[in-house]
Amino acid sequence: MILVKCPRCELNYMAPGETLCKVCFREVHHAELREEPELCSECNTERALPGKDLCLFCLQERKNSYGKLKVLGDGPVDLTLGDVSGMEEIIPAIEEDDPDFCVLGDALSLEEMGEQEDRDDEDEDEAMDG
Repeated sequence: MILVKCPRCELNYMAPGETLCKVCFREVHHAELREEPELCSECNTERALPGKDLCLFCLQERKNSYGKLKVLGDGPVDLTLGDVSGMEEIIPAIEEDDPDFCVLGDALSLEEMGEQEDRDDEDEDEAMDG
C-alpha cells in the first residue's frame, strides 16, 4: 500500500482513497478528539480532579499529612554558623612528605614520557630477541 501526501497540508500521509488526512479532516469537520481522563498520579486508579494531578481521596490524604508535618515542625530553626572561621579548618593540609604528593619539577613532559616509552619498548624487543 502506497501512502500519498495530504493535498491540504502536504505534511501528513493518507491512504490513496481518502480526500484528507486525519488531522485535516478533524480541522475541517470540527471533530473534537475525545480526551482520555487523567488518572491520579499517586494511586493511578481514580480520575484526577480538573486542574489537579491527584484524585479527591489522595488530595485529602496529602493535606492531612501536610497538616501533621506542619504541627511537628513548628519549632524555631537556628540558622547561625558554628565555630568554623573559614575554609582553612575544612580543607586538610597536604604534607609534602606524602609520596603521592608530586612536585612539578619532578614531572616529565609529554615528549620525555614518549621517549621513555620508546626506550622501554626497545628494551623489551631486545630482551625478547636475545
